[in-house]
Amino acid sequence: MSGLLALLDDVAGIAKVAAAQIDDIAGQAAKAGAKAAGAVIDDAAVTPKYVHGFAPARELPIVGKIALGSIRNKLLILLPAALILSAFAPWAITPLLMLGGSYLCFEGAEKIWHLFRPHTPHADGQVLNGDPTHLEQQKVAGAIKTDFILSAEIMTIILSNLDADQGIWVEAAALAIAGIGITVAVYGGVALIVKADDVGLWLARVGRLSGTRALGRGIVRFMPWFMKVLMIVGTAAMIWVGGSILLHGLAELGWSVPYDWIHHRAEEAAHLLGQAEGFVAWAVTAFFDGIAGLAYGLALIPLATWIINPVLGKLTGAKAAH
Repeated sequence: MSGLLALLDDVAGIAKVAAAQIDDIAGQAAKAGAKAAGAVIDDAAVTPKYVHGFAPARELPIVGKIALGSIRNKLLILLPAALILSAFAPWAITPLLMLGGSYLCFEGAEKIWHLFRPHTPHADGQVLNGDPTHLEQQKVAGAIKTDFILSAEIMTIILSNLDADQGIWVEAAALAIAGIGITVAVYGGVALIVKADDVGLWLARVGRLSGTRALGRGIVRFMPWFMKVLMIVGTAAMIWVGGSILLHGLAELGWSVPYDWIHHRAEEAAHLLGQAEGFVAWAVTAFFDGIAGLAYGLALIPLATWIINPVLGKLTGAKAAH
């Protein structure tokens, strides 16, 4: 009997350790996933354009295909790459984060630049013609490629915010949970966004109560404004998060002057107001991070336009020729 009790006590101890480990994994996944807000919001803001021009019946299947592609990107390619990076080249995490931050700054700054210097709209903003099946495959493939870039940044941000001393399996589980959770949140939100117009039209058409029909008409009128707000918030989040990543990276690499200056200004503002000090410090930090990210992103536009894009175009052309 004493042996059985000892065995049960050991099993209970193992269960407690396992439960604590699961709680730790979930906690780390949630904390690290929250740090990827800028790329996540941009992902949600960008994706709806890929269903534009298709029949309403194909919208959710297209979103589902993109979501499955995003999960494959994260779990089959990016997660193993992140674990290898963490195990064998942790020194490369900060430079890769800064590279991803540069991409976020550039994308956000380019969107703002095009507000003042409009460019010719491309096919994404036009009604689609041709074979619907082929066009759908093209759109899904293009969306998954775009998602790969954003997912790489998201997974790198998550990796950088995990505790490195927890072991590879805890790290892998936290990355997987955060990656899947973000994908479900993003594409679940996208599905709601792209179908909101249809729901509004249905309510306006078949609603039995005048209030229900008015609600449907209100949803239809509200969604274009919501999409504009989402794009603005997504752009601002990209620039803010990109600038924050860049300044943190510079500090970790040895040049902490900009980071320290912003930190001191945030503390001064928080102490000066004396109320909601945490929020004030965050707001001031985000403001200056955003200014730095915007300036850096604008500086990258001519570099991308005159050097990076032509070089990539030549390399792509050369590969296509072969």
